[in-house]
Amino acid sequence: MQYRLHAGVIAALLAMVASASALASEAVPGTSLEGLLSLAKESNPEYASMRFEAQAAAERVAPAGALPDPKFRTEWMDITKMGEQNPTLLPANVGSTRYTLMQDIPWFGKRDLKRGIAQFEADGSQGKALGTWSELAARIKTAQAQRYYLRGNETLTREILDLMARLEQVAQSRYAGGLTAQQDVIRAQVEQTNMRNELVALESESLQVDARLNALLARPATAALAPPESLRPLPAQAQLDSAVLEQRVRSRNPQLFVEEARIQSAEKNRDLTYRNRYPDFTLGISPTQTQTSVKEWGLMLEVNIPLQQSSRRAMEREAEAMLSAARSRKEAAANQVLAELAQNLVAIEAARRTEALAMSSLLPQAQLTFSSALASYENGKLDFATLLDAQRQIRQAKQSQIKAQLEAQMRLAEIEKLLGEEL
Repeated sequence: MQYRLHAGVIAALLAMVASASALASEAVPGTSLEGLLSLAKESNPEYASMRFEAQAAAERVAPAGALPDPKFRTEWMDITKMGEQNPTLLPANVGSTRYTLMQDIPWFGKRDLKRGIAQFEADGSQGKALGTWSELAARIKTAQAQRYYLRGNETLTREILDLMARLEQVAQSRYAGGLTAQQDVIRAQVEQTNMRNELVALESESLQVDARLNALLARPATAALAPPESLRPLPAQAQLDSAVLEQRVRSRNPQLFVEEARIQSAEKNRDLTYRNRYPDFTLGISPTQTQTSVKEWGLMLEVNIPLQQSSRRAMEREAEAMLSAARSRKEAAANQVLAELAQNLVAIEAARRTEALAMSSLLPQAQLTFSSALASYENGKLDFATLLDAQRQIRQAKQSQIKAQLEAQMRLAEIEKLLGEEL
């Protein structure tokens, strides 16, 4: 009975420790890319400002197409009654009082055009917000990939440091037996010192990357980040078809979306400029009060006369030029975006092939070379410099592998930034 009680207490304590560990891991971001992106979407101030600007632009659509506020006018006629009384403003004591209610009415279609312009400007602001998020997400993905690369490079450097320590022991044994010079021992120690210097540099670079990532997450620069678990799997080759991605970029790229909204807005503005050839109206109704009763009603129609044709033609030419400029900007942006897409597709394929070669050929060959060199050195058939070269080949092969992984992840982030969505 007592054993069961102790077992139950131990199980409860283990459960509490596991729960606390889980909560701690959840409280410190950095393990998964999805958690970082979710945190950035909630807290990044730059993205928040762009979302608020898009919201503000959307709120301008309704007022843009609304009628102007009506105007009310009061006129006091004969406030002295032909000089028979002192001036007064009491409607019952003046000769007559005219009340005029006026409403400005734009020419037919102008309100719809103004509303359309505001709507496309709101769409452009929404596109800018999407572009800001795409840029922010790409920077977070790149930083997370760099963190993984630096962590892998640190692990590799420590492995090489341990290997050099073992090689130093081998050199010490051979030197003690008079089979080699003391220079081999010293070179092994120098290599270890170089490895320790590289660890210091890697630690510094990791802290810098963490600071940049924390800034993107709106966290203190020195806030703790959990180590990354793994890299995202690369998409299948079929998902990287250039023709398919080109169509997706043309339809989904935030920058092109913004430029298209500018073209639509410029077209509406051009149409509105041509519509300004026609006059706007002001309608009014005017009841006239005499003493205490209203006995006279009047209607008013006011029309502005568009006589300044030269200035209007200039504004029309300006609107046409702005539309042409918007179309040219979109064409230039499309060319740039598609060129970047092609470059990233070529680079990600090269990184994939480099990683495959490092894993399947370069690393096994380097390991065989090192094993052979180590055996030959122990038998006195090879010098220490050649053994160090063989060790460096292993390190270079592993570094080539993790560097290719980093390059592929960075290119993937750039492609998704151009797409405006995940692959």
